[in-house]
Amino acid sequence: MPDNASSADLAASVKILVAGGFGVGKTTMVSSVSEITPLRTEETITELSTGVDDLSGVESKTTTTVALDFGRITLDESLVLYLFGTPGQDRFWFLWDELVRGALGAVVLADTRRLENSFAAIDFFERRGVSFTVAVNCFDSAQAYTTDEVREALDLDTDTPVMLCDARDRESCKSVLIALVEHLIAQASNSAA
Repeated sequence: MPDNASSADLAASVKILVAGGFGVGKTTMVSSVSEITPLRTEETITELSTGVDDLSGVESKTTTTVALDFGRITLDESLVLYLFGTPGQDRFWFLWDELVRGALGAVVLADTRRLENSFAAIDFFERRGVSFTVAVNCFDSAQAYTTDEVREALDLDTDTPVMLCDARDRESCKSVLIALVEHLIAQASNSAA
């Protein structure tokens, strides 16, 4: 550590996953909120994915994440979040086991037009004991639902935060991440008590 730096000058680093079904907006969320140029591993969807990837509801999608997205956001001088966006297709889910290592929490991004695609991500984090927040990406063409309706449809515990968001909007995504961090802090405080 440099002579003029103190331990208070070093920000805490937290690994957060952004997960969810195929085409739900994970890459968009990481890209919109990241203060650095995000790393993306998107490739063009080809005819080879026909019959393998379900494009129902996202027929106009032309690219897909094949490994991960990576971004960073500094919430304040003491806290930096490192964001790892997961691939959405089932065939790339083996990567989730590696990506979850060291993660303190996750955002499960949901699309109410295909809400059933959220169950696998929720199950993944529940089985591993990773705390998460559900963020409903409010697509222009999607019917609006309340957070209580989404909570009930996903059969979530009452303490699991559910929020509405726009994955294209930095402030909206930042609010989701802050809610997740507050949820993690509250859980840590309850465990310590």
